[in-house]
Amino acid sequence: MTRAADGVEPQTSHEPEGGWRLQSFATSLTASSPHTVAAYVGDVRDFAVWAERGGVVDPVAVDRVLLRRWVAFLAQRRFAKRSVARKVSAVRKYFRWLHRTGVVAADPTVSLRAPAGEARLPRVLAGAELDHLLDAPAAEDEPHWRRLRDDAVLEILYGSGTRVSELCSLDVAHVRSGRHGDVPDALTVWGKGSKQRVVPLSQVAADAVRAWLAVRAEVVSPDEGGALFGNERGRRLTPRDVRRIIDRRSSSPTHPHALRHTFATHLLDGGADLRVVQEFLGHADVATTQRYTHVSNERLRSVYAEAHPRA
Repeated sequence: MTRAADGVEPQTSHEPEGGWRLQSFATSLTASSPHTVAAYVGDVRDFAVWAERGGVVDPVAVDRVLLRRWVAFLAQRRFAKRSVARKVSAVRKYFRWLHRTGVVAADPTVSLRAPAGEARLPRVLAGAELDHLLDAPAAEDEPHWRRLRDDAVLEILYGSGTRVSELCSLDVAHVRSGRHGDVPDALTVWGKGSKQRVVPLSQVAADAVRAWLAVRAEVVSPDEGGALFGNERGRRLTPRDVRRIIDRRSSSPTHPHALRHTFATHLLDGGADLRVVQEFLGHADVATTQRYTHVSNERLRSVYAEAHPRA
């Protein structure tokens, strides 16, 4: 098994042979997005394949000693700490489900601990970098509809801080209009855990969405259940499609999540209340949002160091 350059390793193509009940586990994750379900199941599948190589072919036989050996194995393979933490979280969730459904008598992951992850601050796009991404001139051979779609996608990501998975899940019915009826002013977003929130649209984003809606029917297949955005094949937009949009526009390698980070940091830089930003981002815990205050403080210190004569 090899590890990708960014520390997130590809999941194994092997399937465990024992009674791991992975399909039933996947079915139980009703509150999670398809992407999250695939990630959980993939991580548990990797664990099951590893366990079977050591002679353990059923979750009933898994104990704390085996789990500690597994975490040590991941560390020896030099997986990133965040990857190990994600895998441990998935296996914990899996065994909690097995215990809840009576498959195992006790949960062996109760005392399982993952290594502390690196304290990595979110990347924020610099002014020129952001301007290039949002306002890059269209290529001569670029279809008009694609330009309108890409503008709307990028303005929503930066202007409302939605996650890429949330944007791809948007339907036309989720676009909310204001007093004028035909002018979009907000989006109804379904976030993690199927939690609903309403995020505002900037005037620029609203104009971009309205322009896209005028041509959307020419692109998106009627079979896509009212999807707001579609790709070249008429199918609902996917996270991979969004990455391609950003790759075409960006002057440097940029992860889609950087737009969400930039949205939050710019709000805090402008004096927005932390709790308000938490609501916009859909964070269940304000501690998650507080990461962005550290980014803002770092930016303030940088400006001070560059501008103050006695810094």
